[in-house]
Amino acid sequence: MSEETKSLNFIEHIIEEDLANGLEKDKLRFRFPPEPNGYLHIGHTKAIGISFGLGEKYNAPVNLRFDDTNPAKEEQEYVDAIKKDVSWLGYQWENELYSSDYFQTLYNWAVQLIKDGKAYVDSQSSEAMAEQKGTPTQPGVDGPYRNRSIEENLDLFERMKNGEFDEGEHILRAKIDMQHPNMLMRDPIMYRILKKHHHRTGNDWCIYPMYDWTHGESDYIEQISHSLCSLEFKPHRELYDWFKENVYQYASNELPMLPKQREFARLNLSYTIMSKRKLLKLVEEGVVSGWDDPRMPTISGLRRRGYTPNSIRQFIEKVGVAKRENIIDVSLLEFCIREDLNKTANRVMAVLDPVKVVITNYPEGKEEWLEAENNQEDESAGYRKVPFSREIFIEKEDFKEEASNKFFRLKLGGEVRLKNAYIIKAENVVKDASGVIKEIHCTYSEDTDRKVKGTLHWVSIKHAIKAEVREYDRLFMDEAPDSHEGKDFMEFLNPNSLKIVEAFVEPSLADAKVGEQFQFQRLGYFNVDDDSISDKLVFNKTVGLRDSWAKQKPKPQNTNENKPKPQQKRPAISVVQQLGKKYTNLPEEKQLKAKAEIQELAKDLAYDDLEPLFGTAVKKAGTRIAVMIALKELLKNGLQRNDAIDEFVNKAKSDQNELLVKEASEV
Repeated sequence: MSEETKSLNFIEHIIEEDLANGLEKDKLRFRFPPEPNGYLHIGHTKAIGISFGLGEKYNAPVNLRFDDTNPAKEEQEYVDAIKKDVSWLGYQWENELYSSDYFQTLYNWAVQLIKDGKAYVDSQSSEAMAEQKGTPTQPGVDGPYRNRSIEENLDLFERMKNGEFDEGEHILRAKIDMQHPNMLMRDPIMYRILKKHHHRTGNDWCIYPMYDWTHGESDYIEQISHSLCSLEFKPHRELYDWFKENVYQYASNELPMLPKQREFARLNLSYTIMSKRKLLKLVEEGVVSGWDDPRMPTISGLRRRGYTPNSIRQFIEKVGVAKRENIIDVSLLEFCIREDLNKTANRVMAVLDPVKVVITNYPEGKEEWLEAENNQEDESAGYRKVPFSREIFIEKEDFKEEASNKFFRLKLGGEVRLKNAYIIKAENVVKDASGVIKEIHCTYSEDTDRKVKGTLHWVSIKHAIKAEVREYDRLFMDEAPDSHEGKDFMEFLNPNSLKIVEAFVEPSLADAKVGEQFQFQRLGYFNVDDDSISDKLVFNKTVGLRDSWAKQKPKPQNTNENKPKPQQKRPAISVVQQLGKKYTNLPEEKQLKAKAEIQELAKDLAYDDLEPLFGTAVKKAGTRIAVMIALKELLKNGLQRNDAIDEFVNKAKSDQNELLVKEASEV
């Protein structure tokens, strides 16, 4: 088996087999068929990615078809939003089509099925029909109208179409087998009366085809070669095939190819709900501001939060195509946006929780414009000027009056480097009557070649711009909020999913445009929100620089009091080494979890713990990767680079292990 064949997913294997068995390549045709009854969410991106991805792979057309068979729930607003989302993701459809385009053809075929004795009008109540249908273990029974004459069925069906009956008075059913083991085959409904206005056909119709009847026949009309859908439709495949095989005789000359339905596992994401009904509840009850609230899993919400098309497409590629249902950790999606923005987002400085620093030996009234690199990952990004003055803001958490030697930020008597500027030393503090620190008085040194361990971001108070920052977090605190029997998913809402702060940002952001993305250094990735205007900047937090949820996952409780006491906690560096030993052998998702654990352990590490491991043998790539991950965290938290770090990083960049090279290139 060739390498190319090995890398195919099971759907591609099916297509390759069909091509090998005589299907002409130019007959390949795919579709993405959303119902226009809500906004697309992250779960839909897998179906979008599979169908359009196959179109790109085989240079085959992909239709965007709206399955608009339920006028009670469908709106033009949803059609427009879906088109915008698919286009934003970077996909281009061949034809924009609607199932409603085929209403007349479907009606004609239904009439033909009645004439062939394969469909009939049923006039029972829905309760009576449900009772006659049986259960998965008990066969159904024939209803009293199943053997109506063809003439009576044709007359009733035409009168249904003409609006002579009320909703619920009659339905059209396929005549298959009421004892069939698959309950979907027990005379399924094909048409119901709905006297509702349709967003495209207006009031032309008062009977509407059911999804199972419409979906497969729309595929057939469009000559779709492979109809791809999620696993919940697998039991429907038998009905899909029955309908297409029975209409084939009516149109085989002009429509020679029968489509093939195949199913894949849908995308389930932790800490997320995908149900449109439940998402609508969040909107209607004001839990979120709308369908595009940045906490929503909708594509419009992700876009507003700052996710990029490339990050979502990378996520779908990493998830892959599977036959079995599973839950993907949302941290993989967050990893993909970090990876993407790390390469493309310019670095800027912003302070979200400020405390004032006065540099007492810097001349009053003096200001300098210092050069700062925009993005070390992108040489073409260039440089910008940032202003420096006597009074600056730093983050409150970056200062302690007293701290251990593992605290690499500012403390009394200690020195730190200000990013792109000077080295400062904290001399004393000014407090208010309640003991809260109002000012930190420092002195500065122009000798910037000296080695100091910490580096802080800052903004000049005189030049800083006020901005609203919306710090978004996961909407739910539980990994599977809608999986708890007897509990409402709303019980698991995260009360801290949105925190709004007044921040101060550097003046280069004065002209930032809606949608622009930045890395606020040492804080995370942010983008300019739709609400932003020229005199009031608004930023959304897209994602932090690392996974802050890894540490919050509950640990199993020890309920056996007779169990021996746990052993003394292992040193953090020992755990990092252990994780490193198996790192290169782990699948990608487990590597991400191990990486998050190493990043959390780095909080308890000092530089002196890591430096001895810089000389780890070349063959122990996993250990060197773990050390590199931990080192990055220390550097983010203010550790100053030195010659030993540079040597370790440069050596790693030339290594043969791609994972190590990747981690080193981000330092």
